[in-house]
Amino acid sequence: MLVEVRLKPSSPALSDSIKKSVKKFLAGYVQALILPSTVTGWSTYPDLANNIDLLRITESTCTSNSVPFSQAELEIHVYQPTDGDAFEEFATSKTDGEEVVAASVCELPCRNWDGLWDTLVYSDDIKPRLLNYIHATLVFSERDVDFNVVSWNRVVLLHGPPGTGKTSLCRALAQKLAIRLSERYPAAKLVEINSHSLFSRWFSESGKLVQRLFASVTEMIEEEGTFVVLLIDEVESLTAARAGAMSGNEPSDALRVVNALLTQLDKLKHRKNVLVMTTSNLVDAIDAAFIDRADIVQYVGLPPQEAIYGIIQSCINELIRAKIIAPVLRFSNPLTWQTILEASEAELQLLAPNHPRYDERTLRASHRLWELAGKCKGMSGRTLRRLPVLAHARHIGASASLGSRASGIEVWLDAMVKVVEEESNERVKKPSSV
Repeated sequence: MLVEVRLKPSSPALSDSIKKSVKKFLAGYVQALILPSTVTGWSTYPDLANNIDLLRITESTCTSNSVPFSQAELEIHVYQPTDGDAFEEFATSKTDGEEVVAASVCELPCRNWDGLWDTLVYSDDIKPRLLNYIHATLVFSERDVDFNVVSWNRVVLLHGPPGTGKTSLCRALAQKLAIRLSERYPAAKLVEINSHSLFSRWFSESGKLVQRLFASVTEMIEEEGTFVVLLIDEVESLTAARAGAMSGNEPSDALRVVNALLTQLDKLKHRKNVLVMTTSNLVDAIDAAFIDRADIVQYVGLPPQEAIYGIIQSCINELIRAKIIAPVLRFSNPLTWQTILEASEAELQLLAPNHPRYDERTLRASHRLWELAGKCKGMSGRTLRRLPVLAHARHIGASASLGSRASGIEVWLDAMVKVVEEESNERVKKPSSV
């Protein structure tokens, strides 16, 4: 069972002492660990109240979402995030002396991305797969496995349509690794490469810019106590298939960029403290040699109904926390999906007494939310997270003010259904003829 403890910015506490205090608190206060959950009640313990501001139960290898404390093996990670605005621009110079902003560097863990991992909802096991992959590369590296016999490149490629959370997943993974590996690597950095800026208006300059950028990245990696995650967003900008360049359809400078990037990746794979994360909306445009170097090529598609339910549910829970929606009992998959889907109105009334944690109103709202999720098929995660704003603007805002009471969940579900129907109608409209 993984426990994450976020320290206050001003806390001088040592990690080991906080771990002991947290374990002692959980042993005396919690009978069962709910996954995932934010633990409360620690503010009455001076050692914790003076030093931490968040305590979360995040993950477990157990299939159940509730584990008795007596049966749980705790793995506690203590971290102190940097300021949310702790970004630096990373420049490299061209031959004429002009500087190009080639990347941004962020110290990790970063407060801006704290909790981002939990907001990303997928129906498959993509998140644990990525974490397990990192663990495997660390084990192999620490045991000095011979690269000539067993090879890995520390490169991950996430591809799929826009708005499915590929870049956010890369940032969230970098944040998670900074927390998990803090004892082995006291410092961590995320370097986000600006692919488009590396193409120079001067002939043959782009390949040299790539080399200079990676030379600077290599300097960071030389610090063995620093773990570096290199994120190349829209990697097809740097790795366009070389076949086009060789046939004369693409400029030869593009060919030099691809060659330079592949050469630098081959150099990085021997380093223990680096991971290369890449994303693409156009995987077919990427050079085959780059794809061959990726240890994981993962498709990130549009969310299915189960994932849509989870995304909208998280939005509703956040609006309840912000006192925009009136509180209801926590949405938490009270019954199996099939039971909720097939239950009639009369059956929902009968089900509630047998499940006292979920009253009739919550069960009814869960059922309606599942139906709404079905109407949202084909929408990206980015679009889904805009639904509450559009619902308020179009159907709630006129009757609500900053000082008004929170609206009921039923009002919000009605409003979001209307927005989805309106968006669907807009998509099928054809431009009128002139």
